[in-house]
Amino acid sequence: MQKSIYLTGEQCRAKENAAAAYVRMSTEHQQYSTENQLDTIRLYAAANDLEIVRVYTDAGKSGLRLEGRDALMQLFSDVESGLATYTTILVYDVSRWGRFQDPDVSASYEVRCRQAGVSVQYCAEQFTNDGSPVSNIIKSVKRMMAGEYSRELSVKVFSGQSRLIEHGYRQGGSAGFGLRRQLIDATGNPKGILRNGEHKSLQTDRVILIPGPNEEIETVREIYKLFVDEGRSEREIANWLNDHHVLTDWGKSWTRGTVHQVLINEKYIGNNVWNRRSFKLKQKHVRNPPEQWVRADAVFLPIVEAILFRAAQELILARSYRMPDTEMLSKLRHIYEQHGRLSGLLIDEADDCPSSSAYQHRFGSLLRSYALIGYTPDRDYEFIEANRRLRRLHPVILQQAIDEIGATGAHVSVDPTTDLLTINQEFVVSLVLCRCMITMGGSKRWKIRFDLGLDPDITIAVRMQEREKSVLDYFILPTLDLNSERLRLAESNAAELNIYRFDNLQILVELSRRSPTRRAA
Repeated sequence: MQKSIYLTGEQCRAKENAAAAYVRMSTEHQQYSTENQLDTIRLYAAANDLEIVRVYTDAGKSGLRLEGRDALMQLFSDVESGLATYTTILVYDVSRWGRFQDPDVSASYEVRCRQAGVSVQYCAEQFTNDGSPVSNIIKSVKRMMAGEYSRELSVKVFSGQSRLIEHGYRQGGSAGFGLRRQLIDATGNPKGILRNGEHKSLQTDRVILIPGPNEEIETVREIYKLFVDEGRSEREIANWLNDHHVLTDWGKSWTRGTVHQVLINEKYIGNNVWNRRSFKLKQKHVRNPPEQWVRADAVFLPIVEAILFRAAQELILARSYRMPDTEMLSKLRHIYEQHGRLSGLLIDEADDCPSSSAYQHRFGSLLRSYALIGYTPDRDYEFIEANRRLRRLHPVILQQAIDEIGATGAHVSVDPTTDLLTINQEFVVSLVLCRCMITMGGSKRWKIRFDLGLDPDITIAVRMQEREKSVLDYFILPTLDLNSERLRLAESNAAELNIYRFDNLQILVELSRRSPTRRAA
């Protein structure tokens, strides 16, 4: 009977025939691979009077590199730390040890074990790993063959995937908003729609893209119209979609990035494009040039007109043009000459000018950008001083809220790290102060940033007067009603926002008030 793997150091040193087995299968579909390997390893152990005291298993792991092979890394750790309760490692064959593209890498891992006093034996090979010149030569050839097998397999797989793409079949990835993945059989007959996370079960089945629900199709077309015809940015479109309670295909709020993906993906005009990025032989992710992309045009039903798609690409291309430093500074100087001052808001609202974040990224900071054109602001960022005032006011207003709620008899505790309020041990409240910003047209705006990562039940957004002189009003917003991490407010807002506006915190005080109840008889 096999003994416990938890042998003491003395037991391990005394038991020279103790061995560990290492098995690996490269895909989850090889259901019996590790069992078959172990059967051969056990026969080898019995024939050589070895007792297997531990089994290391890497299931569904590629042999192209060490990363991700937790069992093999644990084996090395046990061997090199002196915790190994065995003197021999049994492996099915050289390829199970690894299909490293550099055979010296495979050899180095074996050397690590040998230097720690543990030998490696390959049970299904026709040679004995005894360090002789013949075994070393055969082993080196086997290692190169293992690596070459992976390289040749990679070429064959790539060629097969490319042919499927050219025939209009989808190779992995979600369909995307406005589209659906249609499963078809070998004869092209539809079998059903695949939901997110579902995959085909038969190797002969194929997947194509088809238009999704009409409302999603109309939303995609509206995104293109807003971008091309109305000149709205991706972020503005994302805010518009979130304001209209439209969710992405994954049921999440829209962001600038998700809108951008809709605008640049050729699948919306029926094209099948693949190999934009590759990760061959587990080496490194590579962004391939367009001439290496594999594509088939007009193989899916389009849901966006080609002319509208091309117009969107021209706008994006023009915007992504890398402006020289001298031209960026020239545009910044023009804004300064026009307004007599500079700020992030003025830069962002200027036409045909890079954003303030672009200046920060290119020159290190806005202040350094200002210095390069000879401008010294009277105040180093007005918003920095405003934020300082808000930081001073936050504990004051927080304490006022605590006092008002506590006066009702409610119990209020404060998290010293996050400043979250827990009321009556029933619900959690976050309080945020919102700075008043003045636009070029003289209008007032407030931005609310929600601490949704802290998972409060209610957020109290305190709108401040200009220059943070006093509190203007309060927006008491339940987290369940929030669709985004940010909200922009104006002096006059839509009715669905104004229902959350209050002149004071009385409504929250009433929610916190304890009401006596009679005890049941």
